[in-house]
Amino acid sequence: MRQSRHKQQYKMSNIRFEALKNAWSHEPVEVKNPTNRASVIFAQNVFTREKMKEYIARNILEQLFDLMDNEKTLSRDIANSVAIGMKKWAMEQGATHYTHWFQPLTGGTAEKHDAFLSFSEDGAPMEEFSGSVLYQQEPDASSFPSGGIRNTFEARGYSAWDPSSPAFVIGDRLCIPTIFVAYTGEALDYKTPLLRSISAVNKAAVAVANYFDRNVKRVYSYLGWEQEYFLVDEALFAARPDLVMTGRTLMGHYASKSQQLDDHYFGIIPERVLNFMTELEIESMKLGIPVKTRHNEVAPNQFELAPIYEESNLASDHNQLVMSLMEQVARRHHFRVLLHEKPFGGVNGSGKHCNWSLGTNTGVNLLAPGKNPYQNLQFVTFLVNVLMAVQRHNGLLKASIISATNAHRLGANEAPPAIISVFLGTQITEALNQIEHADLDKGIIINAKKEMKLGVGNIPEILLDNTDRNRTSPFAFTGNRFEFRAVGSSANCGAAMLALNAAVAEQLMLFREEVDALIEKGEAKERALFAVIKRLLHECHAIRFDGNGYSDEWKEEARKRGLDCETSAPLIIDNYLSNTSVEMFAKTRVLTKAELLSRCEVKWENYSMKLQIESRVLGDLVINHVLPAAKRYQTMLLQNVLSVKQIFPEDEVGKLNQQDYIIIRQIEEHAAAIIEGVEKMNGARKHANHIENQRERAIAFHDNIVPLMEDIRKHVDDIEMVIDDELWTLPKYREMLFIH
Repeated sequence: MRQSRHKQQYKMSNIRFEALKNAWSHEPVEVKNPTNRASVIFAQNVFTREKMKEYIARNILEQLFDLMDNEKTLSRDIANSVAIGMKKWAMEQGATHYTHWFQPLTGGTAEKHDAFLSFSEDGAPMEEFSGSVLYQQEPDASSFPSGGIRNTFEARGYSAWDPSSPAFVIGDRLCIPTIFVAYTGEALDYKTPLLRSISAVNKAAVAVANYFDRNVKRVYSYLGWEQEYFLVDEALFAARPDLVMTGRTLMGHYASKSQQLDDHYFGIIPERVLNFMTELEIESMKLGIPVKTRHNEVAPNQFELAPIYEESNLASDHNQLVMSLMEQVARRHHFRVLLHEKPFGGVNGSGKHCNWSLGTNTGVNLLAPGKNPYQNLQFVTFLVNVLMAVQRHNGLLKASIISATNAHRLGANEAPPAIISVFLGTQITEALNQIEHADLDKGIIINAKKEMKLGVGNIPEILLDNTDRNRTSPFAFTGNRFEFRAVGSSANCGAAMLALNAAVAEQLMLFREEVDALIEKGEAKERALFAVIKRLLHECHAIRFDGNGYSDEWKEEARKRGLDCETSAPLIIDNYLSNTSVEMFAKTRVLTKAELLSRCEVKWENYSMKLQIESRVLGDLVINHVLPAAKRYQTMLLQNVLSVKQIFPEDEVGKLNQQDYIIIRQIEEHAAAIIEGVEKMNGARKHANHIENQRERAIAFHDNIVPLMEDIRKHVDDIEMVIDDELWTLPKYREMLFIH
């Protein structure tokens, strides 16, 4: 009997222990590369401008560069000439297929491969790649999320070449970055509105920058992202159905040791991980992605990768590419990458800090303090307009980064709170306060230790990087840029960047209108600028906060200031359809109301579907893993109690069985609560599934199902701590969170 029970226990726990054995057996995978010098391999698989010069005629090249630099319309004649050169280059790199590479509202990327195959008039096979297929293709629009813009019977949609992002080769395919729009013209992707927002902020910022320098002809939106992620051994990953199906652990008691000692942060990178990072960097650099920084993050098994900043469109493309590369490279090193914002409870989640700035064709960073007072007037002008844009649209910016996955991370005392505010630091705040309360006819007196001086327009000299950092701020000024820290690790950068660019563009347009009106009335330019800046500084106090964003006091203060304090993800999404958002997107021509509504529908549907999947997986794990293990252990304890009663005197039985009694009761209480919770959760899910309105369905999932899932998890995590370790079938946190 004992031998049979032992075999049964081993069978129950075999998957977990086999996974552990496999995880411990993985050796570092050697990375083979003839050279790892960045200067040699960088962009070798990219059709760069330098390579274009070798494969495209000069007259065509001049027209191509002109339309790339000045947002001109691409003609099909140019496309035909470019296609010839692009095909020749790609085939020399080993490409046999081509694909339009686009970013639908799924959050990932999409591609359909076609061979360079055609036939001549006499039937002979030949390689062909025409300007028409480079210029435009027709994916099935109804098969991607459209939020109601496209019905199943309205399948036509178009992908069109984006010349501003260079083509590249991965494996045997030429990838052509494209936009993706419906047959009726609405954007069905992230890239189209991002490009529109870049154009909008360029025009608006040039108009304001011309107050200071008439040589400014173009303003670029720059982005430098910081990608956080977790790595888990592939064997342990495969043994956790919740990780496989949802990207996060739906249950799991925290490990006794995790991140309390902060010994993982910036620590020595494990050899297996370092080899993965090395190959990832090599593959990234081949694709022209300027990866620069790598390090251990705060939580065990958490890491970060960051590149040098680039123009926002290209940077966003590169981030999508990196996330795909991570998945491919990780598998070669027997890892799985977790990009979920909160894959493990009790340890830090993962974000994607988006460092955003504006720069001119003259080489000036408009968000960097200048070397003289006049340049600082320009800096303050753009700084204050960003503050106003963020204040006016703080709810929209929160909507741009909210999701079912990021909702687990925001406000969890490890990431920015779910209230958008701006951190400026002591010196910048002091300078702005001086300007706000200054008399236009008098000088500004500032502490000499700060080395500020009176200058043109009463603007002091402001020192670069003379600010502290505030990890609790979701939108922090960090010396010469703003760091949007609330963006989730799995998100497409374009969603947040298009909202930010558009909001700033609108504010700069309003600023220009007000300043010009004063100048037309006879006010001197500097005094007109100063007058509007002073008013805006007075109005934007609500968004400025340098304190602890995690505190309850701040939440109450934020409500008093009128900031968006909503925590329900479905309701946060409503901000896309507020009057201020609709008007702003219309004015900047970034998104139409129909496109905004479609994005809301997609976000609500995605929220519901993710929770639908999670609740189903949770129910499956509870019924097929947790409760059977609990009942088996409870049976073992009951048998032990009966055996003790048969052997020992009655007066000793109670004392001997005391601990068993306690555990038996704990298991029974937790099991009963879990069963009841799963029944309620299944009922609530079935009810929510029948709600046709996407917004109302998402609200039902948030209000009725999320609390039940959290309660079930609490009981499961408690029961995990009392069950015999040999009976537990799922890899535990202490096993998954430390790479060997």
